[in-house]
Amino acid sequence: MSLAAQNELIPAQKVTQQAPVEQSQNGIRYALFGHNLVQHGEVERLVQAVPMGVAAALGKRAYYFVPLTLAEGDETLVSAGYSIDLGDRASCHRNVKFEGTEATFISTRLMDDRFGLAFEFFINAAHEFVETAGVPASFSELVCAQAEENVRGETSHDAWESRKRAWERKQTEQGESAVVPSGAVDERAKNSFIEAAFSDSLAVYMLSLAQDFDYYDLREREYPLLAAPALAERLRAIAVLFPPNPSFEFQILYRKRG
Repeated sequence: MSLAAQNELIPAQKVTQQAPVEQSQNGIRYALFGHNLVQHGEVERLVQAVPMGVAAALGKRAYYFVPLTLAEGDETLVSAGYSIDLGDRASCHRNVKFEGTEATFISTRLMDDRFGLAFEFFINAAHEFVETAGVPASFSELVCAQAEENVRGETSHDAWESRKRAWERKQTEQGESAVVPSGAVDERAKNSFIEAAFSDSLAVYMLSLAQDFDYYDLREREYPLLAAPALAERLRAIAVLFPPNPSFEFQILYRKRG
């Protein structure tokens, strides 16, 4: 395939007609299209890591692993190859709805490594699960109890900000949060926090099933990362709700950092 042909922008709907969709044993539907630089077996492993209980809520969606996906106006376009210019314009993912079809296009060539690609897939799957099935009550109770106990940090910027708004917290110079003793809980912000915390934790849980990684690889600068024991409590709660599929194992290992 010539470079010009690889970098031709194709309507997303046309890609769904060209790329054969496969169905994993857990029911997740997925397809690869274009020059991805990722092996089919690696993608298959990621897809199969989604627990059956989560996959059941995603039956109407198909995941397309493509080199680049872009937005032009209201239209989603896909490039079968990579160029610097297109990479600068591309999105990590795009969600598209056609007649009777829901599709998520993931830009594999924007990810620096397999870790980044895996987390991009799992965070999308987690958000889509929440949209379809909501958040289990037991998890909501757990994260609200942690927030009220002022457990340090959070799992993402969205979770951190909505948690502060919900419980009217403020940042200290040390990066910790402190309770401002006034007013009732902001229920809208609280619900946003619960959804964000669950999506984040479910994505981290699925990532841990697919590959070994250091939790601190998830650190970002905009907020303090959730304390490891608190995250472990969340992940264990999710593992009870959604046990790993056969051939996958959930395990948390602690180690002292030098």
